[in-house]
Amino acid sequence: MPRPRRSAAPTGLTGLTALAVAALLAGCTTSTPATVAPSDSSTSTLSSTPVPTESLLPTDDATASAVGELAEGFPSTLVVVPDGAEVLVSSARPVEGSDLVEVSLNLRTVQDAAALLDAVRAPLLAAGFAESTPPAPEAGLAAQSTFSRADGSELLVVGILDRDGVRTLTLGGRVRPPTT
Repeated sequence: MPRPRRSAAPTGLTGLTALAVAALLAGCTTSTPATVAPSDSSTSTLSSTPVPTESLLPTDDATASAVGELAEGFPSTLVVVPDGAEVLVSSARPVEGSDLVEVSLNLRTVQDAAALLDAVRAPLLAAGFAESTPPAPEAGLAAQSTFSRADGSELLVVGILDRDGVRTLTLGGRVRPPTT
């Protein structure tokens, strides 16, 4: 025996509910600005212009970065810029409480990815770093490698992007600069 079919809610009731909700929402909006009364008897002034309490950009001496060149303090004998490569941006910032420097380097070259990685690899291996490469570079990268030394406190990660005949190398991490 078939069950009796339930009818949907009457459309008139659904329409009335929608109109009531719309009326309530319309009553919640206004084009006049809100005013705030002071919570005590003291004079309170509200500013229409926000006043920043902290700068969004660091002060000049907060970071050591450079565009188009190596930043001051960059360990260029350890992390070399391959011949013919153009430095896009670099940074070198001492790590507080240690003898480490946090570095980053972005450069561009027409040198092929393997030769570019070799140029960065040679001085690092000569300085006692061990290399670890993934079985395959991350998607979108032509080459990728990680270099670490000593107790692992020194670590550099290198990725090379190959687009339209130009390679972009990105390197970042922490190193103990050589003393000379």
